[in-house]
Amino acid sequence: MIPKTFREVIDLGDGREISIETGKLAKQAHGSVVVQSGKCMLLCTVVSNYEQKDVNFLPLTVDYREKFAAAGRYPGGFFKREARPSDGEVLTMRLVDRVLRPLFPKDYHSETQVMIQLMSHDETVMPDAMAGLAASAAIQLSDFPFECPISEARVGRVNGEFIINPTFAQLAESDIDMMIGASADSVMMVEGEMDEISEEEMADAIKFAHEHIKVQCAAQVKLAEAFGKKETREYEPEREDKDLEKKVHDMAYDKVYAIAKAGSAKHERSAAFQQIKEDIKATFSEEELEDYGGLVSDYYRKAEKAAIRDLTLDEGLRLDGRKTTEIRPIWCEVDYLPSTHGSSVFTRGETQALATVTLGTSRDANQIDMPSQEGEERFYLHYNFPPFCTGEARPIRGTSRREVGHGNLAQRALKGMVPDDCPYTVRVVSEVLESNGSSSMATVCAGTMAMMDAGVQMTKPVSGIAMGLISDADSGKYAVLSDILGDEDHLGDMDFKVTGTADGITACQMDIKVKGLSYEILVNALQQARDGRLHILEKLTDTIATPNADVKDHAPTMITRRIPNEFIGALIGPGGKVIQEMQKETETTIVINEDPVTEEGIVEILGVGKKGINAVMAKIDSLLFKPEVGSVYEVKVIKMLDFGAVVEYMDAPGNEVLLHVSELAWERTENVSDVVNMGDVFDVKYFGVDSRTRKEKVSRKAILPKPEGYVARPPRDNNNRGRDNRGRDNRGRDNRNRDNRRDDRKPREDKKED
Repeated sequence: MIPKTFREVIDLGDGREISIETGKLAKQAHGSVVVQSGKCMLLCTVVSNYEQKDVNFLPLTVDYREKFAAAGRYPGGFFKREARPSDGEVLTMRLVDRVLRPLFPKDYHSETQVMIQLMSHDETVMPDAMAGLAASAAIQLSDFPFECPISEARVGRVNGEFIINPTFAQLAESDIDMMIGASADSVMMVEGEMDEISEEEMADAIKFAHEHIKVQCAAQVKLAEAFGKKETREYEPEREDKDLEKKVHDMAYDKVYAIAKAGSAKHERSAAFQQIKEDIKATFSEEELEDYGGLVSDYYRKAEKAAIRDLTLDEGLRLDGRKTTEIRPIWCEVDYLPSTHGSSVFTRGETQALATVTLGTSRDANQIDMPSQEGEERFYLHYNFPPFCTGEARPIRGTSRREVGHGNLAQRALKGMVPDDCPYTVRVVSEVLESNGSSSMATVCAGTMAMMDAGVQMTKPVSGIAMGLISDADSGKYAVLSDILGDEDHLGDMDFKVTGTADGITACQMDIKVKGLSYEILVNALQQARDGRLHILEKLTDTIATPNADVKDHAPTMITRRIPNEFIGALIGPGGKVIQEMQKETETTIVINEDPVTEEGIVEILGVGKKGINAVMAKIDSLLFKPEVGSVYEVKVIKMLDFGAVVEYMDAPGNEVLLHVSELAWERTENVSDVVNMGDVFDVKYFGVDSRTRKEKVSRKAILPKPEGYVARPPRDNNNRGRDNRGRDNRGRDNRNRDNRRDDRKPREDKKED
């Protein structure tokens, strides 16, 4: 018997719907839902252990996976099984995690898993836009201590009209692609890319998404009430000691405030704060520290945060002595690495990124193979964050989710400025060498300069800046911080990264930690970010104002050539023999693709220096050469035959034609060598395809003057050729019309009987 199900439907306002259903699948999970739009179905399950772990953080894991069966496909590769998550799946995990995590109690430390799976795919529905809704809806059906329902929605804009959760086709035409996460009361997360929009337009897009998210949150509440809202579980809270908290605060606050106001460097400041903490701990006995030493550390961090925030709100000063709008000193350099196709160093304060650029063919494109998305990227960026950049030593276990996320943000910031007609596949790699505040924005700046250094003809340079916000709801005070430090990232109420050109925003990422942030403060923060971004952009263009006109001498040059479809096979040759030999001889890389619209062949030729590329182009010209009837061409003798000479067009090496002996000269020619020899160069006239021989005909004598007194021989009578006067065929027979075979052969012996 099918169990009873509960269902809520969300109207998106344009004929599309999203349904949330529970009660049928995965009932042993603490909460489970199926979210569906069209044929797209996501299954989300949530489980949280009842035992608290002995850690001081929430061990939350958000996992998003797309099953290939959902799209009726097999996983690629040798092992036909889904393995590690793709970058696209990791990015969706991060989007959901960033909204959920702040809504759990700070003292809730139970192992918690949120698992979202794409079970059925619809080509018109983008599943990642519903992942946050699915996660929150499942949690609402559980007994987790969770503050309030949330949801996420994607916003696009086509022809000036905002669209909620656009289709793939709509997104391709949109100048905005933003994902917004929010509760009914507050926006909590924003991430996306834009086509140089203004700060006001960005705020309008956020407002539009928030209105739809409010409806989605209300639907979750209705579903939970219909299903039967569970009592929130009880868990063992962290110990509290108000007297101890006040004691630590009084001992630490003034000292921290003084050090913060001194404006010291990162390591000096960290050492001073650590010394205050150690001095406070020294006032307690070993027995007291063993009993509540953890609380002392927690209360010290709380006092430290309060002192630093108060310094900024009251005096407008920051940890390193800067004012709220001040940007740290910047220095830049390009062409730093001699062997790369392009390179740059960007240093801002104690953050440094070294970027490299590599140029390749379409064969080097990044292949995207997901159930919900297939294709390739001709521009992509990778970001590496080694432990030494923060002065730490820790194990390296592959690319982290953070590295994937930060690299994607920088990629989205820059990709819109790579022109559509760029012939190269462009790979940018950012190596973070120092970090104290927004290495992802340093990556954007370094990536811009490295691409211009490599000769990539960027439409406009892009810069990026990380901003922070400190606010006090009671007093109404707030301070927007330009170019935040790592410490300011943790103690602030909002951290947001904004990238763009001089004309508008190209990408953003925001995490808003304070409830009910007004749009007025948001727009003010974005305007301050614009001022900082333009300041940094000026530093970049002082270093390299425009892209280099050409690639470096040691970098490959790319030439693209289109050829008719019927010539592709000839250029490739049997088994690829022709193209492989050509690449070897010319030291080039040749890639041939077919235009899906015109069905022409698109030939990419990549090589260092012009010699090899010119040789390939000459081969293509030769292949495409079509002589015109009546035209005269210069040829060279490349082969001697008894009945003529094989000549090659000088304008199209490799294009050969037979010059028959009868077309060498007006006089009768007994031997071909009497007129021409190997290597001779002369002109011939092209007559097209001979109707009798069905072969191309050229003539040398046609452009020579006729000898004086020359009399042309009468044409042969083809109808009587090979017949006698009586019209009978006389070939190989005698006059008696008998077979004229030899008669001296031995007569055939009679076959013997068995």
